[in-house]
Amino acid sequence: MNGSMMRSHAPLPPVHRESNGHALHAPVLVLNASYEPINVCAARRAIVLVLKGVAMTEEENGHFLHAARLAIRVPSVIRLLEYRRIPHQTRALSRKNILLRDRNTCQYCGEVLASSELTLDHVVPRSRGGASTWENLVACCHSCNRQKGNQFPSEADMQLLREPRAFNLHTSRHIMRLMGRSDDKWRKYLFY
Repeated sequence: MNGSMMRSHAPLPPVHRESNGHALHAPVLVLNASYEPINVCAARRAIVLVLKGVAMTEEENGHFLHAARLAIRVPSVIRLLEYRRIPHQTRALSRKNILLRDRNTCQYCGEVLASSELTLDHVVPRSRGGASTWENLVACCHSCNRQKGNQFPSEADMQLLREPRAFNLHTSRHIMRLMGRSDDKWRKYLFY
């Protein structure tokens, strides 16, 4: 290859930072085409949806993503351009959804931590017949997980902050409302 065909692509310059972390990880409210709130995603995912033409930005968070020849405003609220039918059922059981349900809070000591600093605990240990279900998995810090070990909470002299439940549509909307308190631009879309 000749030198003109080989171009080095420099990495994107750093993005403006938010006080609580990187701007691309900021939460973005996702609305259906009908303006009904249906999800929360990271700003990075929201930008991809907008660039692909699947969604449009309704509100911006004041930050920019800078590329070599382009500056993109980071969205705070996006709306899908085509209506998506959302079934009224619980969300998929996953580590991410358990941590979201438990608001990144250890369900034994109450400490709020980053996702990377939390584990999932089986309230009834798997070795003692506990299943991997919504009702048996909770967010747990490493210290509490070691303390509880292979015991029931009562045997380890520990107590859950609240009874674990499935993450349903009502739970999702409640979490959206809680997250919306930190972003005034969400409020007009969270009408229930």
